[in-house]
Amino acid sequence: MLIKQFTDYLLVERGLSENTITSYRIDLNDFAEFIGTLDQSTDSLEKVKYDDIAKYLAHLGNLELASSTIDRRMDSLRIFYKFLTAERFIKENPTDMIEPLKSWSKLPTVLSIAEVQLILDQPDMSTALGLRDKAMLELMYASGLRVSEVVDLRLNDINSEIGYVRCIGKGNKERVVPVGSKALFAIKSYIESGRQQLNPKEDWLFVNYKGDKLSRDGIRRIIQTIAKSVGIDKPISPHTLRHCFATHLLENGADLRSLQEMLGHASISATQRYTHINSERLRQIHSRFHPRG
Repeated sequence: MLIKQFTDYLLVERGLSENTITSYRIDLNDFAEFIGTLDQSTDSLEKVKYDDIAKYLAHLGNLELASSTIDRRMDSLRIFYKFLTAERFIKENPTDMIEPLKSWSKLPTVLSIAEVQLILDQPDMSTALGLRDKAMLELMYASGLRVSEVVDLRLNDINSEIGYVRCIGKGNKERVVPVGSKALFAIKSYIESGRQQLNPKEDWLFVNYKGDKLSRDGIRRIIQTIAKSVGIDKPISPHTLRHCFATHLLENGADLRSLQEMLGHASISATQRYTHINSERLRQIHSRFHPRG
């Protein structure tokens, strides 16, 4: 009904061609079909919220469509919801905070859950370095920490009892992020069975074979070597796991505001780039939506 009213407006008030109107109609019907698949209370286009738009954007990104195609579909939604706002069908435009793709910087590589699983399962758990790599990779994917935050972790930054990691992010801001059971088990195994074999000189959580603090470049080499060994030829960096953390959570229903808090972003617009879009509540969201929570 709303789409029909909108296309009538485009024809009568805007005088657009039938081909252009058909393009809008196809885009909006695709969006309406997607909204109908969401396992939530949103059952009509006028009830759509910002998070729903972001999930749709993530969905389009997974289809590997051209940026121009995604931009066109998002433009269709912007114009549609601007119309609904002007005609007082809705009070707030859910597309107001969505940026055009052409204004985004290049996003890092996104791996599928299966590809991440290959990487996480690769370390040799019979060796100290393998235990370390397993713990590090599981933690990075489970928490979305920046590599700079990972290298600065100390033993007392991990709280295994309640399932959190504490880190110091950009701007010297401290945050606490939930960590899933699989990552906690890997960290415990590393600390109890592997770390002491590396003769650590200080209380850094992750150390190299000399017992010194593991460097950012060291983590980069580890991740790239493992990815290559399992046949992943995409460009990989430590940030890839952070991006996968954000993307996979969003794809499985996490909301943008909670994701923003877990990633340590100062603004929601920074979190939006990861969409292609109280601490107990964050723990529940992480446990419910993260594939290894």
